[in-house]
Amino acid sequence: MCYRTIFRQGLCLMFLLSACPAVFAQQKILTLKEAVQNALQNYGTIKAKANYAQASAATYKATKREYLPNLTLSGQNDFGTVNSQYGPYYGFGGLGVASGGPILTEQNWNAAFGGLYLTNVNWDFFSFGKSKERIKVAAKQVNLDQSDFVQEQFQHEIRVSAAYLNLLASQQLSRSQEKNLQRALALRNVIVARVKSGLNPGVDSSLANAEVSSAQIALTNAQDVVQQQGNQLSQYLAVTPVDFVLDSAFVNQIPKTLDTATNLNIENHPTLRYFQNRVTISSEREKYLHTFNYPTFTLFSVFQSRASGFSNYSLNQTIYTQNYFDGVNPTRSNYLVGIGVTWNLTQILRIHEQVKAQKFTSEGLKNEYNLVNQQLGSQLILSRTRIQNALKNYQEAPIGLKAASDAYLQKTVLYKNGLATIVDVTQALYTLNRAETDRDIANNNVWQALLYKAAASGDFGMFFNEF
Repeated sequence: MCYRTIFRQGLCLMFLLSACPAVFAQQKILTLKEAVQNALQNYGTIKAKANYAQASAATYKATKREYLPNLTLSGQNDFGTVNSQYGPYYGFGGLGVASGGPILTEQNWNAAFGGLYLTNVNWDFFSFGKSKERIKVAAKQVNLDQSDFVQEQFQHEIRVSAAYLNLLASQQLSRSQEKNLQRALALRNVIVARVKSGLNPGVDSSLANAEVSSAQIALTNAQDVVQQQGNQLSQYLAVTPVDFVLDSAFVNQIPKTLDTATNLNIENHPTLRYFQNRVTISSEREKYLHTFNYPTFTLFSVFQSRASGFSNYSLNQTIYTQNYFDGVNPTRSNYLVGIGVTWNLTQILRIHEQVKAQKFTSEGLKNEYNLVNQQLGSQLILSRTRIQNALKNYQEAPIGLKAASDAYLQKTVLYKNGLATIVDVTQALYTLNRAETDRDIANNNVWQALLYKAAASGDFGMFFNEF
């Protein structure tokens, strides 16, 4: 029998040891810094905007290389007739360069192999700043997408921090409701015992049961809020929803530095920088569109070598060969160098309206910038009031909790001695529960107020560096 007991105890010990790693893994505390860092690494929107910024940088490099001249190599082997007219020609912007065959008095269908090998250079070397402005627009797009990435990171840091604090507050409220339920159960046990002893009327037990039911419903609702807030935080972290264990530092202390000054410079706010870059790129597009009013000067050059199966064909139309290798072996070369200009005069009318439309777009973006600037300024002013009010509630909450605890203890003692009614006790129980709730959210609201100021000022460090 002793051996069986030892064996069972060994099995239990082995089970506990094997279960410990899982328990400890579940109990790992998720700090706010870890939550923010994981969110910045895993959240889909941030990954997407990082890729957009990299795409803009690559596009900028490609745009700079568009100014390089076009250098084209070409070769062809043909079989056909050579009825033509004398004279060189150049297909502007293309690859067609040729010297025609002889002019004959009548059509014939003599055919032989031939070849054309050429090198073509085509360069828009001057277009009144069109290429430079296109490069500037691409550079501004890089700045815009980069600032969009930065402001998305900032916004997500705020979202994750707010979700973290909300979840922490809901967990504290859930614990308070658990305590309230335990008090209601303990009180009901006392009341039921007194009712059975005939010391109190039976209606007291009914009221006690109602109070327990109410406390149970409040606890269930609080737990539901915990699940909702935990699910929201898991979405921001891009992880599977779990029961998070959060850092209790936000419950036990308040920020060390709570400067209520509102005269902060918000010009470097990530959101404002993003809206400013939208205005900047729109203005740059106006300048770029203006350049289409002017002509484009092009430098072109062609060097060609030709091969033909026709030899002295103009003197004797029987002197040609249909041997492939003789026909494609180059025997004559030509070169051509020139400068061209293109100017679409009707383009000026179209560009005028496009520039006007872009100006209206710029004005609209400026209006949006001014609106965001005004909203952030108002939020910064409001942050001062929120911090002050949160501190007042933080200072008052312990006083109210102490008074409510004393009142509840007094009413329960009086009730046990027949000097108070059940209504007095339940009222004191409700007051104590409300005081605990105020206490739970008082600390959290101070952190929330500081986070609100950080979001309005664009300085997440004033919140993040507090812990």
